[in-house]
Amino acid sequence: MIGYVLLVLLVLAVVSYFLGRRRAVSAVEGREQDLHSRPSYHGAFVAAWVGLPSILFVLVWLLFQGSVIDNLLLASLPAGTTDGLTAGQTSLLLSEIKSVAAGNIFGEPSATVLEAAERYNRWQTIARWSMFAAAVSIALMGLALAGGRISRDFRARHGAERIMSGLMIACSLIAMLTTLGIVLSLLIEALRFFDRVSPIEFFFGLNWEPQIPIREGQVTAGGAFGAIPVFAGTLLIALIAMLVATPIGLYSATYLTEYAHPRIRAVIKPILELLAGIPTVVYGFFAVLTVAPAMRQFGEMIGMPIAPNSALAAGAVMGIMIIPFISSLSDDAIAAVPRAMRDGSYAMGATKGETITKVLLPAALPGIMGGVLLAVSRAIGETMIVVMAAGIIATLTANPLKPVTTVTVQIVTLLIGDTEFDNPKTLAAFALGLVLFLVTLALNVLALHIVRKYREQYE
Repeated sequence: MIGYVLLVLLVLAVVSYFLGRRRAVSAVEGREQDLHSRPSYHGAFVAAWVGLPSILFVLVWLLFQGSVIDNLLLASLPAGTTDGLTAGQTSLLLSEIKSVAAGNIFGEPSATVLEAAERYNRWQTIARWSMFAAAVSIALMGLALAGGRISRDFRARHGAERIMSGLMIACSLIAMLTTLGIVLSLLIEALRFFDRVSPIEFFFGLNWEPQIPIREGQVTAGGAFGAIPVFAGTLLIALIAMLVATPIGLYSATYLTEYAHPRIRAVIKPILELLAGIPTVVYGFFAVLTVAPAMRQFGEMIGMPIAPNSALAAGAVMGIMIIPFISSLSDDAIAAVPRAMRDGSYAMGATKGETITKVLLPAALPGIMGGVLLAVSRAIGETMIVVMAAGIIATLTANPLKPVTTVTVQIVTLLIGDTEFDNPKTLAAFALGLVLFLVTLALNVLALHIVRKYREQYE
């Protein structure tokens, strides 16, 4: 139903655009030059008043519809039905009613549940049609109000621009509030975790075994939540990935920008960027079925044991995956360096290689650092390749030939299952997520500092 409602509102907005445009032209009897604003601004003003308030109303309605119907449904149950039930049991009762209403009947539901399911379906239908009627009414009211303001002297351009400015400010606020909500959710749950587990043990412990239960009065169950092996594995795999991706990406960008023929560039650059569109699970299969066995066979040939799941295999494949992040942004940064800097270097007698290393790369460093930072963030946040190629066992080692795990893999592992969110095992995922967020923030701050330093030098 919601799809049809939005489609109808979109159609009304499009129709109102042409109506507003036509009304503006009619107001000056076809002499568009007599209008204060162009007819398209009049149409956009009317369309905005038709579409935006109605769509906002639909979103607010959907936000509260579920909770309102649930409360009405519980209030309509026979007296004593919910007496003595916990919050979890009440939620289970609502789930059973909704399942019966959807036709998913298991066993023999009680008469109370069947009657509640019928009411639920009836109220859902009423709510949907009420939302549709109210949204269309609001759209038509907007059409009448905005259309009535159209005249020869109406400043439609100013009104349309104010609406767009307000829309952009609203989108910015949504992004900011979303970020704030993410940070607060991580922080609150992480503090709950640190109430049960010592921060010293978490940040400096050398044993990561979150499966060990915590008994009454026990803090860490023998150091089960020491996250040093997880952090070390994350850094090791990210380091290997960057050692693979950075030189290949940077050299590729330099070649494509300064040496390659335009026809060669037109072929190679799309192929490089295609690597970014391959699903990570495909890279995981490639690492498990091709790279890891090849490394293990090579190790046997030279007498060096390599584990079936190793940090080297995961890091190498991850480095291939993030090459486009570095090559594409570095390519754009090098190409954006002013031609005058190249010509000035050549005029001083510098060779092409000296011009690239002494002039182009330092001048393009802000863009290159942006690409490297994006690649580092992508490497730290990757999960699927590590799960398939490196494993989930936390091992404290600097040997890339052994299996390790990462923060993201452990977050996924800890949140799998039906464990409640008051368990230290589950809360540990939020502590790891908070650390990952802070590390990413620190990388961004460092990159901004470097970018600002070299931008001041070359502007």
